[in-house]
Amino acid sequence: MLDELERQAERYFAQRNEGRAGSLPNLHVLRRESISAFEAVVYHPVVCLILRGSKKTGIGTQSVTLQRGDALLVSHDLPVTSKITEASPAAPYLALILSLDLGIVRSLYEQVGEAVTDAPEARSLCANIAGGEWTEPLARYLAMMDRPLDAQVLGPAVLREIHFRLLLSPLGGMLRNLLSVDSHASRVAKAIARIRQEFRAPLAVADLARLVGMSQSSFHEHFKSVTGTTPLQYLKDLRLIEAHALLREGRRSVSSTSFEVGYESPTHFSRDYSRKFGCPPRQHLMHLS
Repeated sequence: MLDELERQAERYFAQRNEGRAGSLPNLHVLRRESISAFEAVVYHPVVCLILRGSKKTGIGTQSVTLQRGDALLVSHDLPVTSKITEASPAAPYLALILSLDLGIVRSLYEQVGEAVTDAPEARSLCANIAGGEWTEPLARYLAMMDRPLDAQVLGPAVLREIHFRLLLSPLGGMLRNLLSVDSHASRVAKAIARIRQEFRAPLAVADLARLVGMSQSSFHEHFKSVTGTTPLQYLKDLRLIEAHALLREGRRSVSSTSFEVGYESPTHFSRDYSRKFGCPPRQHLMHLS
C-alpha cells in the first residue's frame, strides 16, 4: 500500500505542478529535496502520512519523530515547531496531507456516538503507524486524480469514509473526544477559536474559562491536557508566528511588528522572539533585507 501511495503521490505532485491534474479537495502533497531548519507554524486539523524521509514535530514539551509509514493527526489548530530531518535530491521527503473537516467528524455522531468511547489520555497531536483501514480509502481518493467526474460525484463519500476510519483508528482518540459539542475537547476548541480571532488583543484566562463554562483552574488543566501547552503560551506562540511572517515581508520595523501582534513592549517581544527562533528579530530582519 505504501509503495502505491508513494507512486501516486509523486505523480499527483508532478501533474499539479504542470497544471495537468484535477484538484482533489482537502488533499495536498509535500515534497522537499533538502532538510529544513526548525519552522514555527500553525497546523490546522490534518492527518499527515509520511511516504519518504523523516520529520520532527512538536508542541510544548511534546515531540514526535515521523518516518516512512508513520502518520500524524492534529485535531485542533496548534502552533507547532517542525523540521524535515531526512531529505535529498535522490530521495526527497514526501508526505500526503489531508485536511480534516471536523464538520464531517461531528456529522457521524448520531451514527457512531454511542458505539465509541472517549479517550481521556488523547492529545491533539498524535502519531502512530498508519493503518490500512484508512490508507486504503485514501489511496482510492488519490486515484481519482485522473477521473475528475468520479472525484466530484464519489469523492465526498470517500472523504467521509476516511474520516470515519480515522475516527475509529488508534490515531482518532481526540477526534472521538470531539464528537460531543459539550466535551472538554470541544470546549477547548471553542477557546482556541477565540484566541485565534483576538490574539492581538489582551486576553485573560479567566475570560476564556468563562466563555467555555469552566472554572479557571479546570480550563487551564483541560487546555494543557488537550493541546500540550498552556493558554498563555499558546497565545504567545500565535503572536510570535505572526510576527515571524510579518518580518519576512520586510515592510515593518521590529517595534511596529511587536505592537502589531499584541505586545506592549518591544523589549519583551525581542526576548520572546529570540527564545522561539534562536535569533533576535532585528537580526532576522537584516538577513531578509
